[in-house]
Formats: sequence, C-alpha cells, structure tokens
Amino acid sequence: MRTSNIFERLLAGETISSNDAEAYKMREASFATKALLLKMNNTANPGEVRNFLSQITATKIHESVTVFTPFHINYGKHTKIGKNVFINFDCVFLDLGGITIDDNVLIAPKVSLLSEGHPINANERHSLIPKRIHIKKNAWIGANATILQDVTIGENAIVAAGSVVSKDVPNNVIVGGIPAKIIKEI
Repeated sequence: MRTSNIFERLLAGETISSNDAEAYKMREASFATKALLLKMNNTANPGEVRNFLSQITATKIHESVTVFTPFHINYGKHTKIGKNVFINFDCVFLDLGGITIDDNVLIAPKVSLLSEGHPINANERHSLIPKRIHIKKNAWIGANATILQDVTIGENAIVAAGSVVSKDVPNNVIVGGIPAKIIKEI
C-alpha cells in the first residue's frame, strides 16, 4: 500500500497510469483550480490577482509579483514563484511535475511551462510523466516560448521568442530556435 498521495508521487516524478486508483483526484483538483482562475481572470485589481494566485498555489505570493491575466494553470500547488516576478498575458502552466520560478524572472506573453508529458508507447499514452521545470533568477522567457519538462533555465539566461526548450539552458546565455540552441553568451 502506498503511503503518499498522488500529488506527492507526481512531485516525486512517478509516472501515473491512467488506471491509477487516485487518478480522478488530478481532474478534481484541476476543476477546483479552474473555479479560482475564473475569478482571478475576471479582476483587474493586482492585489486580488495575487490573492487568488496565493490560493491556487497554496503559498504567499509576494506583493512585488505581477501577473497580467488571463493566466492558465492546471493544478497550482506545485508552482513556486519568487519575488519581483512578472508574468505577462496568456501564459499556460502545467505544473503537476513542479514549476519553480526564482526571483526577478520575466515571462512574456503566451509562454507555456509544461512539466507534464506522456509515454511514447500508444498503449500507455494516457499515463502522465511528470518532471520539474526550474527557471533561475533574472531569466527572461520571450513571447510564445515553450519550456518542456525536466528543464532548468540558468541564471540571467534569455529564451528567444517562439523557442521550444527541451534541454537545460546554462547561466548567462541566449538560446533560440526549435529545439532551442545557444545563440550567444552574455
């Protein structure tokens, strides 16, 4: 018998089968988050946005954080956001695998942080493979970039607009393209 719940197992990186006895809890939690997002995405008050995001993430969102709505997240409690973070319009976070955003990070419009994936084998495709994303301090993620699971974006790094990042990005570089590659050092 398992001693941890499905959310602890997800955060630990365990692949969750579609027929897992607790799989339904992921959908229930997502619908609860969606109810809070509907309220959050319908206010223009930055304090209210932070308050709703604090409820969604179950952490205190610092007053220096700015989130322009609409914002979309599927769970929330596996997302940690540092101080002085800016998240622009229309961002999507799938955080069952865990997302950490350090201080002073800039996230442009339409950025997707996707900490979840699925097996290649068609018979197992509905299983969920969670892996963390970490965006280190002072990073800038350009518009419409996608950061895939199991990726760390280094300190002071820049991800060019439209990039798809599938591998770790070192500190102090600019990456771009599909898949993203180092363009230059800063």
